Amino acid sequence: MDLNDYFDPVSLDRPQQKFLTEKSVFGRNITTHTPDGPIRDLKHFNLALIGVPEERNSPNKGCSKAPDKIRSKLYELIKPNSRLKIIDLGNLKIGDAVNDTYFGIRDIVTELITRNVFPVFIGGTQDLTYGTFLAFRKHKKFIRLVTVDSKIDLTNDIKKFDSQSYLGKIIFEKGVAPVSYTNIGDQVYLVDQKDVDQLKKSFYDTYRLGVIRTNLKETEPVLRDANMISIDIGSVKQADAPGQYNPSPNGFYADEICQISRYAGLSDNLASFGLYEVNPEFDMGNQTVHLAAQMIWYFIDGFSRKTVEQPNIKPEEFTQYIIHLNEVKQELVFYKSVKTNRWWLRTPFLRKNTPYHTFIACSYNDYMKASNQEIPDRWWKAFQKFN
Repeated sequence: MDLNDYFDPVSLDRPQQKFLTEKSVFGRNITTHTPDGPIRDLKHFNLALIGVPEERNSPNKGCSKAPDKIRSKLYELIKPNSRLKIIDLGNLKIGDAVNDTYFGIRDIVTELITRNVFPVFIGGTQDLTYGTFLAFRKHKKFIRLVTVDSKIDLTNDIKKFDSQSYLGKIIFEKGVAPVSYTNIGDQVYLVDQKDVDQLKKSFYDTYRLGVIRTNLKETEPVLRDANMISIDIGSVKQADAPGQYNPSPNGFYADEICQISRYAGLSDNLASFGLYEVNPEFDMGNQTVHLAAQMIWYFIDGFSRKTVEQPNIKPEEFTQYIIHLNEVKQELVFYKSVKTNRWWLRTPFLRKNTPYHTFIACSYNDYMKASNQEIPDRWWKAFQKFN
């Protein structure tokens, strides 16, 4: 597979250096696909930036201009961790039909997965998440998708598929890889309760904005278990990100969405990250593209510092805590990492009438709840899902 056939080279003006020396900036410390520098062997790279200027399946016209706008501001930031080898593959060539874009993303993700290169998508509209899903369902038996969005992009019309309804084709389509789904940051007045009820019936999770903002650290375990993370800039309040199609006066603050992006980068299991729905035509002073660039920078910073930990592989690196829940007559086994102080919770389930267990990421707060004889929501939802 020749990736040069899929991408247009990066074509940007030289970044304006206002505070940093030219040698220290991001754009001077990565490999870039240019007309004079085609894509060659990827074996030395850890991470690939991918612009997708696609908006045809969305009313959010103008967001196809976002990849280059975001890229230009990202290039002006300080260089990332020197241990990381990053390549900017450029912008995906858009085909005659929008399905061509989805299948192009599928092919690219499949190729990068085989080469152990992590894809970071700069959209474009959020329905592009479906292209990544097409690749993942061929390689994974179970997919954990996390979105960060002020809305739940579902519809009762099974024939409809666009940026505001793409989730149905991912999480409810029959005959495909089973999916675990969680949304972070939904705003209750923007969400149909029927959609929430439908998700709960299938043991999918939603974390309302108000609940999450009281303790942002509770998003870390959710993001740690994810395979795919897709962020809609509409999850950020209008004052901090005016460049969006459906702005809201409420939402995450800029520093909060950057922290969420960093948690995503630290994730042990993550294999794809995407930022979508930025619309430069609605922006003010490039504020939103600045924020989007900083979100990607924070993701990369987290990615460069991640520590892969698995309680079932090296139990000697964890402290085990056992709590007996009298009400449900269950033994809850927690594992705390000696290195990072992160927590996991062992969850039992049956497979063909044979007992097994799996590990889910959790928090110290879950441990404290169990210590007080409260059933942690994370454990209860996982127990119902797997049994």
